[in-house]
Amino acid sequence: MKEKELERLTKLKELEKDLYSKGFKKICGIDEAGRGPLAGPVVVAGVIMPPDSMIEGVNDSKKVSEKKREKLYDQIINEAIAYSVAIIGQDVIDEINILNATKQGVTEVVEQLEEKPDLILVDALTGINTKGIPYDSIIKGDAKCYNISAASIIAKVTRDRIMRQWDEIYPQYGFIAHKGYGTAKHIEAIKEYGLSPIHRKSFTKKFV
Repeated sequence: MKEKELERLTKLKELEKDLYSKGFKKICGIDEAGRGPLAGPVVVAGVIMPPDSMIEGVNDSKKVSEKKREKLYDQIINEAIAYSVAIIGQDVIDEINILNATKQGVTEVVEQLEEKPDLILVDALTGINTKGIPYDSIIKGDAKCYNISAASIIAKVTRDRIMRQWDEIYPQYGFIAHKGYGTAKHIEAIKEYGLSPIHRKSFTKKFV
């Protein structure tokens, strides 16, 4: 590993290093992908990485290329002490709103973890049910905490794979390119073809 990358990862792990020194052993990072799109689910992922984990390239998923994320996804799940994923569909998002749907996903992720963490670090969410496990909400956590960065990659890769599958069923919307986000081409397609079953009705009112 190059010195610069080692420095970056060491900095990314500073917060967690401090927590390990205070006696925490299993820290779970939780992040989501897909709060903003007009179509598809919001995906929440949680991961507990070993304290000595240093996977080259782990970063906020938005700063990593799609090809690199796929590779990192395999490395993360192979090295993780435990991980889980919750997929909250567009119908639930329309029913309870995107914030509550994301919070529901966090709770599901915590319930599904095979190993229970002694602390959860979550990216910028508060008022969540973590089943009695203490949590800290970290603003821009996906760029500040190694475990949250790892979770952001799992969430993003999972969601992108789902949207690629939907693209095969509804190719006219171009999901493979924009993954459901509100690009000009996507909005144009909605105006031309109307909504698909995976569009979020609460997000698309002004386009139909």
